[in-house]
Amino acid sequence: TVLETPLDSHVAEMGARLKRRLKQDQAVLYPVNAFLPGRRNNPPEGSIRSLAVFNPIHYLPLPEAFMEFTSSMTGKSPSTTGAGSEGALTKAPFNALLPITDLNNALVAAALTGLSPFITAAGYVGPDFRVDHDISLLVPEIWCRMRKYERDPEWLIENKFLEPVPELEHEGKKIATGLLGYRINQAFVNYFLGRIFTSPEMLFTEAMLKPEEQNLQVFADGMDNILTTHRVVAENYFKDGSIELACPPMKALLHIMRDGSFEGKGLEDEAIRDLFRPATILASDWYQARLDKKQEIDIAYWKKVLGYLKDYSLPFAGLDALRQDATTRLERSQSAAYRESLNDTLGRDTAFYPKS
Repeated sequence: TVLETPLDSHVAEMGARLKRRLKQDQAVLYPVNAFLPGRRNNPPEGSIRSLAVFNPIHYLPLPEAFMEFTSSMTGKSPSTTGAGSEGALTKAPFNALLPITDLNNALVAAALTGLSPFITAAGYVGPDFRVDHDISLLVPEIWCRMRKYERDPEWLIENKFLEPVPELEHEGKKIATGLLGYRINQAFVNYFLGRIFTSPEMLFTEAMLKPEEQNLQVFADGMDNILTTHRVVAENYFKDGSIELACPPMKALLHIMRDGSFEGKGLEDEAIRDLFRPATILASDWYQARLDKKQEIDIAYWKKVLGYLKDYSLPFAGLDALRQDATTRLERSQSAAYRESLNDTLGRDTAFYPKS
């Protein structure tokens, strides 16, 4: 962008600099303040089942979002054969950690940042509309034109720009539409896409905003496909024993994904949903244990460094300074002030490190 449109880039930077009252020698930082993962969808094709139940943009509360992240479902694409658990973090050649370690860390990160996941569609919207990656490219254009408070899902819901996916039945069976969270509607399209297009209503039709109206049977099978994948993926965490390494919210969620409930409570139970609230996570004993583990590891590290420097037998200029620095860092890592400074950080997953 800087090379192709230098004037636009300069105006954008100067606008941010003036707004923030930054001096000439201060860098203009652009923090990431949106959580916009995409998901590929596909219509039924031969033996490959449908996975086209999302409209262009959905907001998923953390419990539903982490079901989505845990299953890592993907629709059929040129490089995959169909829906299933797929993605770099789920494959051992790319990641030597147990998946539960990533999920524990990701949940804490979500609580710390307070960012809400908005899932955007790729491939298809419903079985009838092929969109490839066009929506994924459009969403940043929408979000950068939204004010900060407009990106708050609670504000969007309160002002009727997001609506829950309605309860539906097919052939006498209830469809688990609650897993889809909230989705954009025509009011969202008119209000926010109107900042980009002259006739935004021409872009996302009613059929795209309500995929179930394209084909209810295909929609119902897509939801059953998701539930089946949830069960299959969650079962792996029980088979390999990593369910015991899950933090309390993830343990409850994995049970619900496999069994439909945890200790007699379902996904909509207030006690389960409270486990995923950022304030609950940050006040929990298991999160505080992560911070304690971080301090413990740092103390052990600086003890090891200091021991190495003290045993070093070939003096050189600066060795005493290094020893003093390591001593200072060790003392700091052992202090109550250091432990206090770890609040609101990721800490360390207690399940990943052996007990000392």
